[in-house]
Formats: sequence, C-alpha cells, structure tokens
Amino acid sequence: MNKSQHQKILVPVDGSKITPRLMDRAIEVAKQNHATLDLLNVIQIDQMTDGFASTMEIDEDGTYVMVKTIEERLDDLKQRAVKAGLTDVHIHMRFGSPKEVIAREFPHDHQTDLTIIGATGLSRVERVLVGSTTAYVVRYSPCDVMVVH
Repeated sequence: MNKSQHQKILVPVDGSKITPRLMDRAIEVAKQNHATLDLLNVIQIDQMTDGFASTMEIDEDGTYVMVKTIEERLDDLKQRAVKAGLTDVHIHMRFGSPKEVIAREFPHDHQTDLTIIGATGLSRVERVLVGSTTAYVVRYSPCDVMVVH
C-alpha cells in the first residue's frame, strides 16, 4: 500500500466492543496517509418501525435525545483522533440501512477510497438473523475495505 494511496477514510462505528481497536487502527492508517477521517454512525430506522418496535411511539423528544447522545459519542471519538494528531476528522450520522449506507451511499457521496470496519458489531445469533454488515460492505463497496478483528 502506497503511503498516500488512501486520502478519504470512512470508519463506521456503532459503539460495540471492537470500537476502541477500530479507532486505533483507523487513526494509525489516517496518520500514515495524512488522510481525512470520516466517523459514521448509521441509525437503522427500520428497527424502530418494524416488528416489536412498531408498537412504540417514536416522538420528537426521543429522537432528539437519541441523536444528541450519538453525536456526543461520535464527538468523543473525534477528540480521541485529534489528540492522536489528526487534524481532518469529521463526524456523520445517517438514518437508513447500515449495509447500504456504509457500502454504497456514503462512499459515493464523500469519495471514500478506504473503509475501515470492524469484523462485527453483532452477536453470533444476530449475525444469523440480520446478516453481516461487514461481509456486505466487503462484497459491494466501490472502495478498498480493511477489516479489523
């Protein structure tokens, strides 16, 4: 890998146990490449409107609190990257299908040339039921994908 090969790096984060290792690796690669680091959390809206959750009322206050909490956590991760010496770090939130947003939509919109993603944020049972977002991203992303185990 050429040291300046990757200039726009996407790091999808969900707060799972792998997030600290994922951030360490992403910071390392971004520093080596003097790259922009985009931290992304995808809020899967269909989980809140389909199935069991459909009986829950999603009100404006609840949505605001959820978005504010995610924004604060993303900002904490951004500050971690800045303290490590990165200067071009951005946080993003999107509603939608994590698979589609991470694999296709965000890289297209932001000209991402490398996605650094965790091996999984789901339990074994959840992976069987939902499928692996990571596997989908590896298969369909238009850019290089690095998987952190």
